[in-house]
Amino acid sequence: MKTINFPYIALALSSLLLLLILKGSEITADGTTQIPLLTLLVFNEFSFFVTAIGAYIGLKECRITGFRSIYALASVFCLLFSIAFMLLGIKLWPL
Repeated sequence: MKTINFPYIALALSSLLLLLILKGSEITADGTTQIPLLTLLVFNEFSFFVTAIGAYIGLKECRITGFRSIYALASVFCLLFSIAFMLLGIKLWPL
């Protein structure tokens, strides 16, 4: 796999994991989450790192080769997803 394709892969994978995390973090009637909390945190952390790496590779590649709109858009969405996963992880973490 070429690293130039990583932002696309990261964006697709993280959007699926975001849906899984959001659906799994819903509270059931007995006060627990639908997916165990540790599993949600692991999925969230993995997604954060994947999107952060995708944003880094994408923005670095845009700087080197020039601006391509679809590639830059995927890189920016990876950056936004990375921030969203960071905030979601803080929200999920039990205090």
